[in-house]
Amino acid sequence: MNQNPWWKSALVAAVLLGAFLVALPNVFGEAPAVQISPQSGARLDQGGMEEVKRSLETAGVAFGSAYDDNGRLMLRFDSVEEQLRAADRIRESLGQSYVVALTLAPRTPGWLTALGLRPMSLGLDLRGGVHFLFQVDMQAALQQRVDRYATDFAKLLRDNRIRRDVRVDGNVVRIEIPDPKDADRAEKLIRDSDPQIGLERRNEDGAVILLARMTEQQIRERQDFAIEQNTVTLRNRVNELGVSEPVVQRQGLDRIVVQLPGVQDPAQAERVLGATATLEFRLVCADANPVEAKRKGRAPIGCELHQDRQGNPVLLQRRTIVTGDQLIDAAQAFDQGMPAVSVRLDSQGGREMLDVTKKNLNKPMAVLFVETKRERVERDGQVIEVPREEREVINVATIRGIFSNNFQITGLDVTEARDLALLLRAGALAAPVYKVEERTIGPSLGQDNIDKGMQALVLGLVLVVLFMGVYYKAFGLVANVALIANVVLLVALLSMLQASLTLPGIAGVVLTVGMAVDANVLINERIREELRNGNSPQASIHAGYDKAIATIADSNLTTLIAGIVLFAFGTGPIKGFAIVLCLGILTSMFTAVVVSRTLVNAIWGGRRLTRLPV
Repeated sequence: MNQNPWWKSALVAAVLLGAFLVALPNVFGEAPAVQISPQSGARLDQGGMEEVKRSLETAGVAFGSAYDDNGRLMLRFDSVEEQLRAADRIRESLGQSYVVALTLAPRTPGWLTALGLRPMSLGLDLRGGVHFLFQVDMQAALQQRVDRYATDFAKLLRDNRIRRDVRVDGNVVRIEIPDPKDADRAEKLIRDSDPQIGLERRNEDGAVILLARMTEQQIRERQDFAIEQNTVTLRNRVNELGVSEPVVQRQGLDRIVVQLPGVQDPAQAERVLGATATLEFRLVCADANPVEAKRKGRAPIGCELHQDRQGNPVLLQRRTIVTGDQLIDAAQAFDQGMPAVSVRLDSQGGREMLDVTKKNLNKPMAVLFVETKRERVERDGQVIEVPREEREVINVATIRGIFSNNFQITGLDVTEARDLALLLRAGALAAPVYKVEERTIGPSLGQDNIDKGMQALVLGLVLVVLFMGVYYKAFGLVANVALIANVVLLVALLSMLQASLTLPGIAGVVLTVGMAVDANVLINERIREELRNGNSPQASIHAGYDKAIATIADSNLTTLIAGIVLFAFGTGPIKGFAIVLCLGILTSMFTAVVVSRTLVNAIWGGRRLTRLPV
C-alpha cells in the first residue's frame, strides 16, 4: 500500500528538476546596461558592434560583457557611473545614426542564456522606469474628420461639374449650391459617398445650402478609432525606443497609459512618444503673390498663408493631397548627395498623388510640417493648457515627373531627415495626445520594492516552515519540501510565460504560500483523524490523502474562479495579481497532492509501521 510505480516518481522528479532549472536565472539579478541599435531599425552588424567596443576601449571605459540582443548590442556594466560614461562616449563616437538607451540587463550566465532561459519579467514598480499618462484630444480628432469631409465633398462635386462653395463651420460642413437645379444631384452624390452622414437642406437667397454633420454613431466610431490608432502608434514608437516588456494600453474613454520598465532617460522617451508631428502634401498657389498676402494679412480664396524655414511667406492650396496617416514607410536617404527622406504611401494615397502629379506637371508642390504643442495660458484667473499648432513649409519642389506611392522629401539637413524618418516610420497620430501625468520610478526604489517583497515572502515562508515542522513533525517537513517546490514551480512558470511580475504579484505569491499550507494541513489532519479512529498507519495515509483531495479541489476551484474573474475584468496590477493567483493555485494543488504524496510514499510507503510522525 502507498507505493508509486518507478516511472511516476521519476516523472515527478523530472518536473521538479526542470522547474528548478527554468527558475534558476532569477537568482542572478540585473546589471546596468546600454543598448545600441541603428536609427533605421535595421540590425546592428558585426562591424558596428566592433566599432562600439573599440570606442569604449579607447576611452578607457570598462564593460562587463557584450552580446547580440536580437540585432541590438547590449553592454553590461558593474556600476551606474560606468554605464553613464559609456553612453556619453558611444553617443559622441557614433553620432546621431544610432539609438543609445540606458536600461538593465540580466546577469544570467551564458550557458543558461544559450538554453533560452530567462528570468521573470519585472513590472514598473519592481524594475524602475517611466510611467506616462496621455490624453487624446478628441475634439481635434473630430475636427480632422470634418475637414476631410469638406475636402472629399469639394472634390466629388468638382469631378461632377457642380458649382459649389464648400467650407467648414465648426463641426458642420456647409455646402452652398448656387444653381438649385444641381441641388438634388449634389445631395444624392453626397449621400451615396457616405450613407451615414447627417444631411440637412435649406434655401437661402435663391441658393440651396446643404449642412453635413456627423451622426452620434459616427462621432463614437471616430473617437474609438482615434484612441485605438493612437495606441498602436505609441506602441510602434515604444518599439523604436527598444524598450523590452513595455505596457501601452487604453485607460477610460480618452486616455492611454504607457509604462516603460527599465528606462532611465524619461526625457528621450517623452520626446519620441509625445511628438505629434505629421506631414501634409499640398500644391502651391502659384498664381498668387505671397508677399502681398502677408502684407494684407489675408490669403486669396482657396489658399492658406504659411512660412518656410527662412520665414518667407508661402501660399498653399487649402486642399490636402496626402496626409501623414496615409504613409506606410519612411527612411532616411540621400538624393544627389543631399539628405532626404524616402516615403512610401498606401494605395489610396498613391492614387491621390498619381492623379495630382498627372494634372499639375511642372507646378510647385510643398511639404507642410505640422506639429501640435500644448501651452499654458491664463483665462478667467485660471491657468489652463490649450493646444497650439505650428505649421512650417519644409520643402517646395517643382513636379518634374509623374509619381505615386514612392518619392523623396528633400531640403532637410541630416538631423532633420533622421528625426522626420523616425517619426513617420513610427506612425502618425490620429489625433494629438498630451501628457497629463508622469511618474519616474528609479531602479533603487524598484530594488527596494523587490527587497521588501522578498523579505515578506521569506519571513512568511520561515514562519510557516517552523510551524509545520513543530506541529506536524516529519509530515510537516514533507509539507515544507512541497511548499518550497511550489514556490520554485510558480517562479518557473512566470519565467516561461514572461508575464510581468509586479508588487501585487508578489502579494499573490505570498498568498499562494499560505494556500499551499492549507492543503497540507487538511491532509495531515485527516491522517491524524484516521489514526485516532484506530486505523493502521498505512491505511491512515491512504485514507487521509483520498478524503482530503475532494476538499482541497473544492476550495481551490472556488478561488480559481475568483482569480479568472479578476483577470477578465481587472486591469494592470489586478491582472498581474490574478495571473499569479491562478498559477499558484495550480502549482499548490500539484505539490500538495502529487509531490507530497510521492515523498510520503517514498519514505513510509510499503513499510511495516507501528506509528506515524504526524
